[in-house]
Amino acid sequence: MTDRQTRRRGAALESALLAAAWDELMENGYERLTMEAVAERARTSRPVIARRWGSRQELFAAAVLHWIDHNRPPVPDTGTLRGDLLAYLVSKSDKRAEILAVFGSRFGGPAEENQDLAQQLRQRIYQALGTQDIWDRAAARGEVDPAALTPRIRDLPLDLVSLELTQTHEAVPPSVIEEILDTIVLPLVVPRG
Repeated sequence: MTDRQTRRRGAALESALLAAAWDELMENGYERLTMEAVAERARTSRPVIARRWGSRQELFAAAVLHWIDHNRPPVPDTGTLRGDLLAYLVSKSDKRAEILAVFGSRFGGPAEENQDLAQQLRQRIYQALGTQDIWDRAAARGEVDPAALTPRIRDLPLDLVSLELTQTHEAVPPSVIEEILDTIVLPLVVPRG
């Protein structure tokens, strides 16, 4: 029997590299992120990483997006639009507060170096926190007027919770989310009649 490791390839290798990059970011922050450090952590060589990502900014972006894609909580299905939105927004508020805290403390460098990249990452995080399934189920149950579900209305609950998050830098209390839903969002979409 040999001690040699099985050689990783394709998606398995890429996933291992991105997990190593994320761990490196969490421990040392963006400023100390190097391809060499990620290669050492992933037990590979720098050229293996450099073939996939041409700069530390590219590696950083890929690691963040990989983490987001693999840490999406399930969309709740409580049986009502209000219940689904409330459960979802409370969960997303907690997760987004965590992401914002991590970004603030660990990833200040990318925003300074490349504002376009920082904006793209913010948009991707926002998309990952979307509510499409909740709205579609509510429309199928007849809880909402489908004509009222414009893209802006669909994004409104998360927009309002995000605004609270950026003002306080803390998870939004469920009572505030309930107020947002009951006084602003739901009156706009509930069928009249």
